Amino acid sequence: MASETRDAVPGHFARAQDALSRFWDSDVMHSFKRSPIVIIAFVVTMIFFIAAFFASFIAPHNTFDVATLDLSNASLPPAWSEGGSRNFVFGTDDQGRDVLSSIMFGMRVSLTVGFASVAFAVTVGVMLGLVAGYVGGAVDSIIMRVADVQLSFPPILIALLIDGLTRSLLPRGVHDELALVVLVIAIGLANWVQFARTVRGQVMVEKNKEYVQAARVIGLPAPLIAIRHVLPNVLGPVLVIATINLALAIITEATLSFLGVGLPPTEPSLGTLIRIGNNFLFSGEWWMTIFPGVALVLLVLSVNLLGDWLRDALNPKLR
Repeated sequence: MASETRDAVPGHFARAQDALSRFWDSDVMHSFKRSPIVIIAFVVTMIFFIAAFFASFIAPHNTFDVATLDLSNASLPPAWSEGGSRNFVFGTDDQGRDVLSSIMFGMRVSLTVGFASVAFAVTVGVMLGLVAGYVGGAVDSIIMRVADVQLSFPPILIALLIDGLTRSLLPRGVHDELALVVLVIAIGLANWVQFARTVRGQVMVEKNKEYVQAARVIGLPAPLIAIRHVLPNVLGPVLVIATINLALAIITEATLSFLGVGLPPTEPSLGTLIRIGNNFLFSGEWWMTIFPGVALVLLVLSVNLLGDWLRDALNPKLR
């Protein structure tokens, strides 16, 4: 028994190494390796992700610890400017908080909202698209007409409407506690249509293929066929749309927070930092809004570049 176990372990490593080798030599990786812009975008995205999700360990200061704040450090310029301090590379805000640390913690909030809202939009859109494409008939018409109506409104207006409804229905204290959840649901409901329409079109093609007909012949129920057999074959385009929608979700969250209807100041995102810094922009304290704005632009640009590359790399017509 022990010898069989020892023989099985190298076998697993060999299969894993073989799979990694095939992936490294695949068309997708070949496309990645020959595009310097995509490589730079990937490196920038990874730097931002690491800085955001490990901000508690690598940030120079903990901006959420009120005990460490000192008002004598308020409104300090960047370290390379006259009057700056080496302890605050990008300067400080009006409360004496380190701008660099605030960006790292704020980026974590922005990415959390972005990933969660895209996951919610994917779940809703894929399920509705799967039902619409597989069932068809009146169900398909109702779902697609709702999608058509929503497409006539910009996503930011849908998110504002949902956020406004929750503010009117929930007490202020409860809304502030659930602000992150409300924002995720609002952005997710504003962006599910693309996933639903894409999956519906793919399902309408797949459901007429031989493997689906064979599953029907052997008596499998329709929900099992749709989920087990059809769904895995229509998820390819969803990954590409999700990557692109991540950047859109981050922009939407930043816009809502800049307008003051997103997250509260106790959970600052990049949009909140830009809004707060904008109040001091014309007084000459430009670093409070410029640096968070640059971080937001670089993050969205790098994610968009990766999404465009992934779309082209997975499109067989462009190979």
